[in-house]
Amino acid sequence: MRVLIAAPPPALERICGERNRDWIWSVAPDLPLVRGNMSRLPYVNPADAPAPVREALQAALPLSFFRVMAHAETAFPDWMRWGGTLLKGLALDPLLREIAILRVAQLSDVTYEWAQHEPIARSVGATDEMIHALGRDEIGDDCFTSDQQIVLRFTTEVVRDVRPPDDTTAALTGLLSPREVVELLMVIGQYMMIARVAAVTDLEVDKPMGAAVYGARP
Repeated sequence: MRVLIAAPPPALERICGERNRDWIWSVAPDLPLVRGNMSRLPYVNPADAPAPVREALQAALPLSFFRVMAHAETAFPDWMRWGGTLLKGLALDPLLREIAILRVAQLSDVTYEWAQHEPIARSVGATDEMIHALGRDEIGDDCFTSDQQIVLRFTTEVVRDVRPPDDTTAALTGLLSPREVVELLMVIGQYMMIARVAAVTDLEVDKPMGAAVYGARP
């Protein structure tokens, strides 16, 4: 049995199966997971997919999300390369990238991203205090540096308001280069999309793969 991702962190009671409980709780102790039906969309069978899609799926880890995204046959192979670039080819600091991703997951009320990216965040330096503060919606907690708080505030305002106010943007551009600002926006946009696909399709939560998801490295 698997658990579904439609539970908003941290709004619902944590419910999960006996077999999955240890790994789910170890990576997302503050986030609830709920059981439910299978995905609203079928998963692509690599054996039945066009060659470029089949090759991309065979080269990737066996995640439910990839098998749903593979329905977009002409876009999927390039999208997989794009995702890999965002996780291992940016100038943006990996820890800033990962706390932004977890912030998007928390704001989007979707657990799938959290389950996959919490271990990645830890691998690049996120502490227990940071993880728990993000799960509790406490982005001003003193476990975050002032620079990290700026990135979290910017991420929050992009997700909620689209256009952050001038003071937030000024603070961010005083911290990051133009390249890094655009990369951060790419990361936010990518994971907003992933959260919405996962929520709309009632995607099942896979066992976390950590930094191996896209061959990501700290």
